[in-house]
Amino acid sequence: MGLNPRSDQSTFGRSEPDCWSRAEPAILPFNLAIDSKLRGCDVVVLKVEDVAPNGYAIDRATVRQKKTGRPVKFELTDQTRQAVDDYLKAAHKKPGEFLFTGRRGMGQCMTTRQYARLIGEWIASIGLDPKLFGTHSLRRTKATLIYRRTGNLRAVQLLLGHTKIESTVRYLGIEVDDALAIAEQVEV
Repeated sequence: MGLNPRSDQSTFGRSEPDCWSRAEPAILPFNLAIDSKLRGCDVVVLKVEDVAPNGYAIDRATVRQKKTGRPVKFELTDQTRQAVDDYLKAAHKKPGEFLFTGRRGMGQCMTTRQYARLIGEWIASIGLDPKLFGTHSLRRTKATLIYRRTGNLRAVQLLLGHTKIESTVRYLGIEVDDALAIAEQVEV
């Protein structure tokens, strides 16, 4: 189940880092999670140089996934790049630092639990039920949209970093009827 990540541009409450209350980049963790299609455990350990090696956000990044150990490439949309740049400036982030620091201090990344709480608060703030959407909903959102618009299962497999196409089929919840509907649209 996907989300509409751009329906709220506000700042958030008590669980956010202090710099988020002074600037617009509160949307950054959500946009970054959607663009990257990374698992929450990979989002929280992102470092500044992963997305902004020269102090400014890059168009495309590569990150090694914790679960698979495999690198995965992703693009950053204009909106996300702007949010990265704004956040780096507001938070005074430097290369070598975690992009999202938690309550444990500057040298520590945000925990996956803190991230999940932040996601839950954001989801509730836009009027959705946080019991129905979570951190993995963000990973699934763009992948599902890409598949629905293109029908290109192999592209989605590569973007998610899956080793087996069967995993991607299960992940997207593709049924035989979905596959037949796509096949019917292709004329030879």
